[in-house]
Amino acid sequence: MEEKVLIEFKNVNKKYGKKVALNNVNFSVSSGRIVGLLGPNGAGKTTIIKLINGLLKDYTGEILIDGEKHGVKSKGIISYLPDVDYFQSWMKIKDTLSIFEDLYEDFDVEKAMNLMYKMNLSPNMRVKELSKGMKEKMRLILVMSRNAKIYILDEPIGGVDPASREVVLDTILNNYSPESLVLFSTHLISDIERVFDQVIFVKEGEIILHKDAEELRLERNKSIDEIFREEFKW
Repeated sequence: MEEKVLIEFKNVNKKYGKKVALNNVNFSVSSGRIVGLLGPNGAGKTTIIKLINGLLKDYTGEILIDGEKHGVKSKGIISYLPDVDYFQSWMKIKDTLSIFEDLYEDFDVEKAMNLMYKMNLSPNMRVKELSKGMKEKMRLILVMSRNAKIYILDEPIGGVDPASREVVLDTILNNYSPESLVLFSTHLISDIERVFDQVIFVKEGEIILHKDAEELRLERNKSIDEIFREEFKW
């Protein structure tokens, strides 16, 4: 299947007051890829994610989502998992399913229910009863149960115990299609890097590396985690 560029940044600059958040950022990522967006805190990852989602307007340059500028279409093809809670504590899991079903035409309730049971989550559990890791699993399931073109996952497994991370990663691998793209921001590189097809390193608002993950490993004879630590002197 032919790849299609789904996200493209052209000479993008963003400031918060006098602080430069992004400096002349250029990159493109295509369908059929899981891409790691990696960098230390304050590097510009969150700004990039917000721009992709159309949450920031005051920038220069051009951003194209599936070949078009932000609009109703782009919002409809992006499934976004932020790293914050956004459900009321009194809700039951089945209430969150209903909300997603009402909001998104591409939401697959049956898929979500199957994944919930697989991860030992019951529809009758209340949000306030869930641990941080269980909440992250619930939000990930909701996001990955949409038939979207672009999945944006911001720190999706920070609170998930190590034993469950493989299940979460398999959920991501098994629930996106060759026509879609997963952009994955995380600090837990060693636990997750096996799923990356490409990696983008962000440092002080600039893209310092964008490469095929396996090619990079072979070139440097190191893991992505080791290369990251080397680049950022960790």
